[in-house]
Amino acid sequence: MTRQRDPEARRTAILDAARYCFGRHAYADTTIGAIAERAGVSAALVIKYFGNKEQLFQRVFSFADDAAALLDAPLEELSQHMVLHVLAVQQGEARDPILRIAFSRQHEDRGAQARADFKTSVVDGLAARLSGPDRALRAELAVGVLLGLGALLAMVQADALTRLTPDEVVARYRPLLDPLLLPA
Repeated sequence: MTRQRDPEARRTAILDAARYCFGRHAYADTTIGAIAERAGVSAALVIKYFGNKEQLFQRVFSFADDAAALLDAPLEELSQHMVLHVLAVQQGEARDPILRIAFSRQHEDRGAQARADFKTSVVDGLAARLSGPDRALRAELAVGVLLGLGALLAMVQADALTRLTPDEVVARYRPLLDPLLLPA
């Protein structure tokens, strides 16, 4: 177990480990010990920083910061930014709201709150940035496209898609996303 001395680095490692564990395993099957082991810290430190498993879960399934990162680009560049963000997640370079929400159904009652927070933070946040008719519907459809991309990369491990460069993936996804994001 590699021990980090920087408290902020330890918090980040714990949150990253918890995102990974809760994103791939049911709440009941996820333990503080498994999260601690993945983070390279003790279970006691996880509890010290985040309280109990329920509090850590709530922190992991809060999507406000993730939405800010996913939507952090001018509208004209947003489709490219969002696709590159999903690709960066697969490389471990960014946090993963798309995959976490895809797995939220396995968390029983807790998943409903996570989905509500995701809708408010990501979908409604995107809709608020759009102009023109059917903003809410267009935001839902755009997020659906990203969910599909995330699922293909993480769960299906689509061979043909993974052979493309990030620029090639963006070139294929922009025609799907731009009509949903940009005013006609």
